Amino acid sequence: MLKRPLTPPTAPGMVDYQNPEHEQLMKRLRPAQSVEEVTYPMPRHQAPWSLEDLPKTVAFTIHQGSVVTSMDFRPSHPTVLLVGCSNGEITLWELGSRERLVSKAFKIWDLSSCSMAFQAGAVKDASISVSKVAWSPDGNFVGAAFTKHLIHLHSFHGSNDLHQQAEIEAHTGSVNDLAFAYPSKQLCIVTCGDDKLIKVWDINGRKLFNFEGHEAPVYSVCPHHKENIQFIFSTAVDGKIKAWLYDNMGSRVDYDAPGHWCTTMLYSADGSRLFSCGTSKDGESHLVEWNESEGAIKRTYMGLRKKSAGVVQFDTTQNHFLAVGEDGHIKFWDMDNTNMLTSTDAEGGLATLPRLRFNKEGNLLAVTTADNGFKILANTVGLRYVKVNENPPFEALRNPIESSSVKVSVSSAVTNASPVNLKVERSSPVRPSPILNGVDPMGRGLEKPRTVEEVVDKAKPWQLTEIVDTMQCRLVTMPDNAETSSKVVRLLYTNSGVGVLALGANGVQKLWKWARNEQNPNGKATASVVPQHWQPSSGQLMSNDVTGVNLEEAVPCIALSKNDSYVMSACGGKISLFNMMTFKVMTTFMSPPPASTFLAFHPQDNNIIAIGMEDSTIHIYNVRVDEVKSKLKGHQKRITGLAFSTNLYILVSSGADAQICVWSIDSWEKRKSVAIQVPSGKAPNGDTRVQFHADQIRLLVVHETQLAIYDAAKMERIRQWVPQEALSSPISYAAYSCNSQLIYATFLDGNIGMFDANGLRLRCRIAPTAYLPQSVLNGSQPVYPLVVATHPQEPNQLAIGLNDGSVKVMEPTESEGKWGATPPVNNGILDGKAGSSSATSNHTPVSIQR
Repeated sequence: MLKRPLTPPTAPGMVDYQNPEHEQLMKRLRPAQSVEEVTYPMPRHQAPWSLEDLPKTVAFTIHQGSVVTSMDFRPSHPTVLLVGCSNGEITLWELGSRERLVSKAFKIWDLSSCSMAFQAGAVKDASISVSKVAWSPDGNFVGAAFTKHLIHLHSFHGSNDLHQQAEIEAHTGSVNDLAFAYPSKQLCIVTCGDDKLIKVWDINGRKLFNFEGHEAPVYSVCPHHKENIQFIFSTAVDGKIKAWLYDNMGSRVDYDAPGHWCTTMLYSADGSRLFSCGTSKDGESHLVEWNESEGAIKRTYMGLRKKSAGVVQFDTTQNHFLAVGEDGHIKFWDMDNTNMLTSTDAEGGLATLPRLRFNKEGNLLAVTTADNGFKILANTVGLRYVKVNENPPFEALRNPIESSSVKVSVSSAVTNASPVNLKVERSSPVRPSPILNGVDPMGRGLEKPRTVEEVVDKAKPWQLTEIVDTMQCRLVTMPDNAETSSKVVRLLYTNSGVGVLALGANGVQKLWKWARNEQNPNGKATASVVPQHWQPSSGQLMSNDVTGVNLEEAVPCIALSKNDSYVMSACGGKISLFNMMTFKVMTTFMSPPPASTFLAFHPQDNNIIAIGMEDSTIHIYNVRVDEVKSKLKGHQKRITGLAFSTNLYILVSSGADAQICVWSIDSWEKRKSVAIQVPSGKAPNGDTRVQFHADQIRLLVVHETQLAIYDAAKMERIRQWVPQEALSSPISYAAYSCNSQLIYATFLDGNIGMFDANGLRLRCRIAPTAYLPQSVLNGSQPVYPLVVATHPQEPNQLAIGLNDGSVKVMEPTESEGKWGATPPVNNGILDGKAGSSSATSNHTPVSIQR
């Protein structure tokens, strides 16, 4: 028997549950002790269903950057996903736009208020992981439990930020679970931990209840209510299941979970059915439905493995389906049938024991992957959710530039100024212009640009952000102890976001890493902390084979494996595979001629590599068997870009011939070939690069003469921007931000432009004076960026590699938080637009007074 306090306290604002009605309800939850039959509500009538209701189609994959340990959809917004990670970070994702709304690295808000035991432990071992994240039922609060003592409660009211609500040292040791409940219609947080306790807190961090009785660490809690009576189920790692009323009177029931180990309990959405899923210490998993009134198992579901190397996770949806993550698969059951309904591996790459979570409607399913991310699976309705919310759909990008409500007068001189063979859609936000390299043959630079008021009567206030001073942004230069530096020609962030990798024109690769410390608690790349120039203790360099290579003519290339363990690169010689920890060469292959000029890993198989060659061919190479499986021919000059789309199942290639080719991943046959439209007077040559938008459909095409967006499904151009005016120099490089909302472009005059990716409108310009010291600016040799890389999780962070061999990481100031403002759009018309952000459009440039 459990000891109970003689005078149980009742928390302020809480009802006293010591009355016959409450006690009678809990009798239903106890093991039956008499022949009296207890009636129990039957499940409500179910609507017809089919397998099509299950979200099984992979919509997309998101790389989180750290192991995902917990997920939860916002109840009121089916495409907003809360994610907790093993590095202590919590993130909010808007799945419709693939945008990272908020990302909070773990940090202790007030260490001085924590216990001395926790303070000592935190100093000794700073590593901390998220054990559980959860939304409150109203979607206004976010709870996060951690593997050491703490829970954090944030408020969220629709803005792109989480506000600190309460930091609670809830348990001694790990906080294993967290859930929200409404006893007495008061929002509370229920937690459990390694200290064998269950506790209840209000949203300000005040403890209301402390439940004792488990003899082992408490693994999970499941608050619920029936007939207006609130109670909590809890499970411990010894397999004991207990139930508690909010009265500090001890547990009312004592069940044994099948497997006698870690178990999670969940109710169906309508609250009528109770399920549990767990695993025994010998690896056998159990998924069951409970008869609460008898404290007995009502149904055991078949199809789980007998051996699992951990605890399986499950979820329920639509009052009809159960899903379990096991053995790299998602397994589904109909609640009324013990036989497994179906399963899927979600196109591969799932974690061995994937965590999974349905949204409230059951049309989206988030499931964790083995490479520190998650996939979103959808049914037909769910696919519309993540497509409809895209920002914006292609149709919106193609809207005519004029509307019935807003008319923009067009100068005939401008209208007739389009270069020969340069067709630009009416929807383009850039104006027809033969301006190249800052020279305007029509002399329009002498015309006085009209003001916004002359073009649009009620323009929204907006102005182009121009950063010309180091104080206007955050900047860090990578330390380099090398005696000689070579211009940086290729630049990558590690997929984890903790390092930057640069390849010089001399074939030597350099790696910088950020340490996890008080200044940088998440250990991610940041412009606020100087990183370490990382080298193994052996002092070995990552040097490519350049024997007999003319480095002036070589085209360096590089690719990084998904897990950041290996980097593959070449610099005119054979391709080398390096171990990123030891810098040792694991193997070499593909000795020239011809030399390799571009490398890309197959997104679904790290053993398959697409290799662009100097002789214009593309080799599909299998590393495992050391064999070229296919040789693709379609270009006339060397390959300068390769990009895979798993959505369209294609490989897109670009060449120095200004051609773009599309290849089927199935058969490696060429589907289509298009030529980019080079302005009149420019030869169709020079490097052309390609990169897919996060939706894997839109394609960014970069050439020294232009930025362009294509619909890769049809290979039709949607948008184009041509250098002119403030950014008149040739483009050296460009890349999407991680959420594909921005495009960062570097120019040979040292300028850097940040463009709104949907409309190719310039929103921010960084001048060389903002990132180069005066001594360099006054030097005899011009210094400018040759390449730009974007952080895999932080959309406003970029790195640039310069021709003097230096590498710099840049971020906006903390007060700004982003690079400029999005130019306002009114019915498809740009309300206010600086002339420098235009390039090819149907209206006259507009000046905005700063």
